[in-house]
Amino acid sequence: MKTLLNNATTHKKTPLAQAVNVALISASILALSACSQNDSEQNASNSSEKAPTAASSTAVISTSDVQSAPGAPGIDPTWAFSGKTGIGTSYEPYVDGQYQSSVDNPVSKVWFSLAQGILTETMYGMIHNAQLKEMQFIVTGEGFVDTEKEDTISTIEYLHQDEQGRPLSLAYKVINKAKNGQYQIEKHFFTDPNRDSMMMKVVFTAFADDVTPHLYANPHVDNSGANDIATIEGQALLAYTDKADSSVMTIKSDVAFTQASAGFVGTSGGLVDLKDNGKLNNLYQTTSTDNTSVGNVALTAQYSTLNKAQGENTLEMNVVIGFGADKQSSLANADATLDAGYDKVLSAYLGDDKHIGWKDYLASLPAINGMSVNTTDEGQLLYTSALVLKAQEDKTHAGALIASLSNPWGDSVSAKVGSTGYKAVWPRDFYQCAMAFLALGDTETPKVAFEYLKKVQVSQQTPEYVGTPGWFLQKTHVDGEIEWVGVQLDQTAMPIMLGWKLWQANVLTDAEITQWYQEMLKPAADFLVTGGKVKLDWNDTEITPPSTQQERWEEQAGFSPSTTAAVIAGLIAASDLAKLAKDGQGEEYLAIAKKLEASLESTMVTNNGELAKDNKPYYVRISPNGNPNNNDKLLDNNGKPGLDQRTILDGGFLELVRYGVKVANDSVIQNSVMLIDDTSLEDNLRVKYEFTAKDGSKIPGFRRYGNDGYGEDITTGLSYAEKGNTADQRGRVWPFFTGERGHYELALAKSTDTLTPEVHQQLINTYVQGMETFANEGMMLPEQAWDGVGNPTRYNYAMGQGTNSATPLAWTHAEYVKLVRSMTDKAVWDFYPVVAEKLKK
Repeated sequence: MKTLLNNATTHKKTPLAQAVNVALISASILALSACSQNDSEQNASNSSEKAPTAASSTAVISTSDVQSAPGAPGIDPTWAFSGKTGIGTSYEPYVDGQYQSSVDNPVSKVWFSLAQGILTETMYGMIHNAQLKEMQFIVTGEGFVDTEKEDTISTIEYLHQDEQGRPLSLAYKVINKAKNGQYQIEKHFFTDPNRDSMMMKVVFTAFADDVTPHLYANPHVDNSGANDIATIEGQALLAYTDKADSSVMTIKSDVAFTQASAGFVGTSGGLVDLKDNGKLNNLYQTTSTDNTSVGNVALTAQYSTLNKAQGENTLEMNVVIGFGADKQSSLANADATLDAGYDKVLSAYLGDDKHIGWKDYLASLPAINGMSVNTTDEGQLLYTSALVLKAQEDKTHAGALIASLSNPWGDSVSAKVGSTGYKAVWPRDFYQCAMAFLALGDTETPKVAFEYLKKVQVSQQTPEYVGTPGWFLQKTHVDGEIEWVGVQLDQTAMPIMLGWKLWQANVLTDAEITQWYQEMLKPAADFLVTGGKVKLDWNDTEITPPSTQQERWEEQAGFSPSTTAAVIAGLIAASDLAKLAKDGQGEEYLAIAKKLEASLESTMVTNNGELAKDNKPYYVRISPNGNPNNNDKLLDNNGKPGLDQRTILDGGFLELVRYGVKVANDSVIQNSVMLIDDTSLEDNLRVKYEFTAKDGSKIPGFRRYGNDGYGEDITTGLSYAEKGNTADQRGRVWPFFTGERGHYELALAKSTDTLTPEVHQQLINTYVQGMETFANEGMMLPEQAWDGVGNPTRYNYAMGQGTNSATPLAWTHAEYVKLVRSMTDKAVWDFYPVVAEKLKK
């Protein structure tokens, strides 16, 4: 799908236009705000019943001499572990198809993620604009200095569940138990729907004497970890950048810390200080007094020491992270959330008589309960998927659906320069999500999403573009800012397909779809027919459909079965819409689609490859020149040398069946399935692997294609491209292929009239349960799962465990939702009857 580490963007967007006066922030370090100090003392007093050992404490930081931390800029910053066990944000209802903040309906623009038992990337403003890399506790005691991430065993569950264990909101309870048995940390995570802030409730329990908790935060403000400044002001920990328009992050708690320090990670930060002698005794109030010393910073706050023998072994507090376009609003958000308190904020997050929350969104999905019957976990993953998909939408640009709230292999990826990672828009992933919303019965989100697509379509108004308009950009920020500029014909066809589906579902009226056809879909269909000159950024080429510059894995040019399936479906859908719009061009669209279908075997099917069984024809992954029977090599990529096109298998041909271009029992399709299922192939070319489901049965998993290098190194165990691309990198199993195969097997049973109740249940047990098997403990579905080949990496992955590539992947959750809907309807959800009908004539 995305080989993004080779294409990292170097541009950083700031989410809000309001400028922060950084000079004032620095000046304020010299004299504590009396108001802030009073608030801190009041919070400490109010907390006396919960934590007597901490409540009576006030900050013991001297303000007479401002000390600036040495060691700038600290070690090179990276992002956090990408295998998230949870993500969260508040649910916000649309107002006239947009997110419109008002006094009665404030819109909170904060997203968070959890991994390895701690809070990881937390965003504010736009969904890709990270402000925090991670926040965790450092715990000291007799003979140990522990980090919560490394030295505890973590469990996670949802705070709100129904009787079937189905989550009702994206609020989490994480319990981390010390490996040494000395303490336990319970944390609850959720955002404040009424403010730009998030809350973490903490219950820290010591099982020994002299155990001291320290809250440790590593900011990465405005999507970079290289330009930050950290400072302590009274009972507030603040971070911002040296830019005039910097966002500001404030961390406060309702229990006073005893002392705190700001420093640079790896040199003068709190972790280095504590590791030295178990004490936080090198205290610095700021990392810069004049905004010239910036880098990778850390904030550390020490709380009172706990003693089991004295009966003072519990610390209970609420920690809030407030965000803002300036210090004042950041502090105000943090204080207001603390003042509102745990119960009120959590109640609003779920939804109550005064607030529309996550439970209300789930209640608005008419299909979800009926679909739950066709799962093997009583709908737990289905409910999770509905929540996860909706959470991965931007709230400034309504309808902007991102690929994943993560940065793939984040802990080995530089955060010196801003990067969206997967927190961006790909029209292909976008289509999968929109179709999943529709499958759940949510008609509002896919409509808003469809209308958003105009923002990412190339036109004569696209900055610096020269050439033929109509195609959709490869990858953009949620505000439409261009990031990658490859031409992928499936990403141009899918908006047409989505528009047709919404029209058929009566989500778009005849008048609405006619307008969208003229404004957006007809230019896309015209490009699918003629292609043309393209010149944008590095991309200066001529597109001649159906040969695509990039197929759905964004790596190869040529004639692709999966891409062509979408092009055919898109053109036939366009021909149907053209008829409604009284546009005579529709006949040409249909004629081209039929011509493409007739040429599939001559351009993408080989019968003389070394993998052929008895010379039976099969689909190649992609044919660079449309001559599948010769030895043309694919391009080198992901560290892998290109191989003969006939040796590379890819299940993308199944899209031909899904969309209605080919019948499921087509002989070439079945020959190709047989080769995909060949587990005797050597691992580099092998696609299918087997995993064990929760009931002990075997379920299938599939790699993208043979010779895939988009994954960990099988020899060293290093992450993808961690020290440069190598030929030993290996792409793993992608769980959504289990869903794609399930759709095919359903179509095959229908086409052969063998879909008995027993067969139907077996399909659910194999493919629906199969996808459920890949979910992690937080019910997040990954991009890739470990296939057991080679070095299990520093994380010692188990078979079927999601890797550090990207979790949760929206496409995987969307495929699961669509598979369950297909099993519920006993018909493929993504099927286009108009395609099958027109190609028969």
